[in-house]
Amino acid sequence: MNDGSGGRRLPGRGSAGRDPAARRSAAESVRFRWSRGVLAPDRVSTRSRLAWLNSATSRIGTTLEVERTAQELAEFTVPRFADGAAVDILESVLRGEEGARWTEPGIPAMRAMAVTAIDELSDLEPTPVGETVVHSEQPHETLLHQYCLRQGKPVLLSRMRTDDFVRVAPTASGAAKMRAAGVHSYLAVPLIARGLLLGSADFVRGPGTPPFSPTDLALAEQLASKAAVFIDNARLYTREREHVVSLQRSLLPRVTPAAPGLLVHSEYAPSAAHHGVGGDWYDVMALPGGRTALMVGDVMGHGLPAAATMGRLRTVARTLMTLDTAPERILARLDLATRDLEDDQVATCLCAVYDPADSTYTLASAGHLPPLLLDGRGGAEFVRVPAGAPLGAGVIPYDPLRLRVPEGAHLVMYTDGLVKTRGEDVDDQLDRLRTAALGLAPGTLERGGLVERAPAAAARFDEAVLLVTTSAALPAGDLRVWELPRDGRAASVARGLVTDQLAAWGLSELADVSELVVSELVGNALRYGNGPGMLRLMRGERLVVEVSDTGPDLPQIQHADLSDEGGRGLQLINMLCRRWGSCRTVTGKVVWAEQNMPS
Repeated sequence: MNDGSGGRRLPGRGSAGRDPAARRSAAESVRFRWSRGVLAPDRVSTRSRLAWLNSATSRIGTTLEVERTAQELAEFTVPRFADGAAVDILESVLRGEEGARWTEPGIPAMRAMAVTAIDELSDLEPTPVGETVVHSEQPHETLLHQYCLRQGKPVLLSRMRTDDFVRVAPTASGAAKMRAAGVHSYLAVPLIARGLLLGSADFVRGPGTPPFSPTDLALAEQLASKAAVFIDNARLYTREREHVVSLQRSLLPRVTPAAPGLLVHSEYAPSAAHHGVGGDWYDVMALPGGRTALMVGDVMGHGLPAAATMGRLRTVARTLMTLDTAPERILARLDLATRDLEDDQVATCLCAVYDPADSTYTLASAGHLPPLLLDGRGGAEFVRVPAGAPLGAGVIPYDPLRLRVPEGAHLVMYTDGLVKTRGEDVDDQLDRLRTAALGLAPGTLERGGLVERAPAAAARFDEAVLLVTTSAALPAGDLRVWELPRDGRAASVARGLVTDQLAAWGLSELADVSELVVSELVGNALRYGNGPGMLRLMRGERLVVEVSDTGPDLPQIQHADLSDEGGRGLQLINMLCRRWGSCRTVTGKVVWAEQNMPS
């Protein structure tokens, strides 16, 4: 539109149209004033305009980022088309939502995304990039709001009069600066894609350049149409990526459980690229007797299918961890579960179980990158865990590695997105990770910072998971382990040990239930498990009693009739304790029971 004001055309329109000499004189005058490089209106420049417009396809929308696309649009038009340009995008579009419809009342909230101008117009007052656009501090709405945002129509002021500046600038001071800078022509176009308003772009010209013409308006509308498609594609990409990242985060642990003898730091860093999101996971799970299970995995592939597969594998892995404390057997069963998935996915995984009783990790790997061990004394080496086949490949078994660590040692478990870079050998990447970990100040590794220093931090094209554990001494006497005799004296010895230790801890009020629990566990070990092995008592957030044996069968609650003399021991434990359970070990099994601590 021309805002309904006549007489705002290119100079010499009337007489030059009838007099050939006048037309030549006007054209020469126009070419002289457009010497700064602004597109000219003759036949040669018409082809140049089309070539310039076609080049927008390769110059705008180079990335799937709304902010960057808006900046490319502004930079593309200055100074070839305008002396200054500003691009504003709707807040809803920046959130990945749909654009505005013309039937919606009011002016949609917008945010300044790009501002570009030549040096002579650098003192103007556009809304700073990143801030919310003020609709108007004038007593009336600007032309941009009246036409572009309300009706989806362009605005053209070929030659601005004195009262036009307040109709264009949102503030009185901005209007004064535009007038003082010599701005004389204004053009604004809406950014529309699929019939929805995404934002607006406005342009100005100052001294030394001709006013905008209807030809310029048509050119700007075509350019805005192209840019709007790029912005809408970036919006759709942003929305899909946020959905994948949200799904990914929702499938990861929300809270890290208390890990006796360990300080645990976990971090998930999504990739900036959509195709690099989905499939990486970690898990931290409390096991009986104060042990802690740690797992890091990476599903091959990206996007929603990989994220969904990751969630299924993590659920299966957690279930397996409650039934077994041997990492190599967990991976073997997880391999079988992976092969049962319909997606034919393959995943790498590193599983570790930490036992605070002797400060040892038991690790097993399914094709995963080796963990990094920092001994706390300035040394750092990769732990050479035997690398088995990836999950889903069908090649088992897996070989475990037992590793004793000193107090204060750090174990760094991660996925390949932390180190993977294009065009660099994996050994070099791992060496850079080791150097980055050593470069962190003491005490900062477990609080984060390695993701930013890792080899792929500057240009990470794949998501990354980081799990850092630091061994710490348990409070004195919180964990006690005894070896029980394998004969009939075992129950009496166990009751005495537990009672004496509870009295030393000031927990005598738990003695009655604890004696009953340990008697039942030791009795079952004698009867069904070839005799008891170790008795473990741990004081933490709760009191845990654990008895191990070499029997293969896990105990189950029996349905005892009124006439039965036995079969009620586990029923009593189930009623008196907060929870109980059993899991397999390398040598047999452990059965444990947990009581709440006194308030």
